[in-house]
Formats: sequence, C-alpha cells, structure tokens
Amino acid sequence: MTALPTLEETRPTSRPTPAGHPLVGAVAAEWTKLWSVRSTWWTLVAALVTMAATAAQLAIYVVNANTDDDPTVDPGVLPVGDVVAGSLELTQFVVLALGLFAITSEFATGTIRTTLRCTPSRGRVLAAKALVVGAVTFGVGLLLGGVGAAVARPVLGEWGRAPLGGTVADIVACAGYLALVSVLALGLAAALRGPVLTLTVLLALLYIVPLSLQEPDITVLTRIADAFPGVAGSHFLAGDTEPYPAAVGLLLLAGWAAAALAGGRWALARRDA
Repeated sequence: MTALPTLEETRPTSRPTPAGHPLVGAVAAEWTKLWSVRSTWWTLVAALVTMAATAAQLAIYVVNANTDDDPTVDPGVLPVGDVVAGSLELTQFVVLALGLFAITSEFATGTIRTTLRCTPSRGRVLAAKALVVGAVTFGVGLLLGGVGAAVARPVLGEWGRAPLGGTVADIVACAGYLALVSVLALGLAAALRGPVLTLTVLLALLYIVPLSLQEPDITVLTRIADAFPGVAGSHFLAGDTEPYPAAVGLLLLAGWAAAALAGGRWALARRDA
C-alpha cells in the first residue's frame, strides 16, 4: 500500500526570488513598453524626416547668404555641426514626444495603475522611465546628428567643413542635449500628467520666457534668461565661453532635468494614479 504524502511534501514550494536589482526589472519593463507601441516608431521616422529637411533648409540658407549681394549677411564657411545644432530647434519637439508620452499615455489610458501594481515604488518607476528615455533619446540623437551632417555637408559645398573629430563631438553633444531635454519633459509630464499642459510649460521654459527676458539694456534679466534650460543648452551646443563656459550650460540643463524628475517624483508620491 502506497504511503500518503506528509504535510511537508504537499506544501507548495515557494518560487525562487529573481536575482538582480529591482531597478533592472523595472528598466526592462519600461524598455519593452516603449518599443512595443507604434507611436515610438512613428516618432523616430518623423524625427528623421524633420532633421533631414531642416538641415537641408539651413544649409541652403547658409549658401544663399554667402552668395547673394548683401555683404552684411555673410556667415562664411561653417562647420557642419553648427547646422546640425541649429536643426535641433525644431527637431527636438518631435523627439520630446518620447519622454512626454512615456508617462502621459499611461495616465490617459489608466495603465499607470498596472505599472504601479507591478512596481509599487513610484520613485523606481520614474527612475526606470528616465533611464530608458535618456538612453533611447541619446541613441536617437546620435542617429539624427549623423543624418543631419550627411544631408548638410553636400548642400553646403565650399561653404561647409566637416572635420571628423569636431563633427563627431558636435553630434555627441546634440545627442546629450536631446537626452537631457527628454528627461526634463518626462519629469514635467509626471508632475503635470497632461500632454498639452506639459508641452505648453516646455515651450515656456525653452523659448517663451527666456526670449521675453532677454532685454539688451537690462543685464539682470538677460542673466536670468541665461539660466533657463533652452538658453543653457544653446550655450552648450555652441561651445560658448560667455556668459559662462559650455560645460556650465550642460550642468544647468542637467540640473533642470534633475529638478523636473524630483518634482515628478513628489507629485507621483502624493497623488492617486
């Protein structure tokens, strides 16, 4: 006669705890979510088209300015990196959609509740989103910079130069700028929740408020404008030494991104999903 199993033998065994840091799993989940929706791929295509068209247009402007009859507007021979950086003024708003919709789409559809059930730590959720958005937009920025340089160089002709080291450095700088601005968009979106409101605040921070403060006769207001993320990023991309070094512009932009994430973390912790 077969013996009955003991209590210890019939008790269900517990599953082994997954190895690795919990943040790694959260990052993997956010990575999968980002690339599993069609909007990410459409955003990438739109960004590529926008960068190519804008870089070509700016290059044509440079050629026309150097060959027309107006000697007061003569930019001379320009590095291709300058055209790529100038093209970001428009292209960045396409790329920002990756950071903005990474969380506002979840608020809109209610899937943020599922995300927070799977990862109860709201700080970990936002950190994972920031890491994924920053990494993806940095990679996208490298691709966009390469496309912009490839389009602008032949259009510029004799009015352009593209030294390898300088061009690569400019492309990497553009990618870093896009990554930080996208993380800034993510932090604001986490706090504001709505895409329209978030985009409005971004426009204000990057352009509207600094432009309204830049009065040539009022130095104090101009210095305040220089601290805003859009202006700081412009000084960084241009490699300026005034009113502060380019590295300071990068640090200011990174500070704005970190502050936006902190604000988004505070809002997530104090409001229901």
